[in-house]
Amino acid sequence: MFLYLKDVVSLRIDAEKCTGCGFCLNVCPRGVLALKNRKAVVVVKDACLECGACAKNCPAGAVTVQTGVGCATALLQGNGECCCGPKTTPSCCSAPEKKGCCKK
Repeated sequence: MFLYLKDVVSLRIDAEKCTGCGFCLNVCPRGVLALKNRKAVVVVKDACLECGACAKNCPAGAVTVQTGVGCATALLQGNGECCCGPKTTPSCCSAPEKKGCCKK
């Protein structure tokens, strides 16, 4: 499985808000989340594409992720590779925590 840049993904889960419904697990294309003790938890954070499906499908508003700056955006913009790859797009590294990850 392709992993994203280490420790830069913006995915967060508020355990206080999480109801354990599992919707976020069902829509995640990468298996980033799991249920533990009836709450959603992040298990493979660096595999997250920051696509936002989990947050958009969380009825409790417990999941947050900054969409539009991750690998999914780079792939969808048409260059065919994540910002970690040889063909890069500056937009995928626009967040301050990702500064310098792209070749321009």
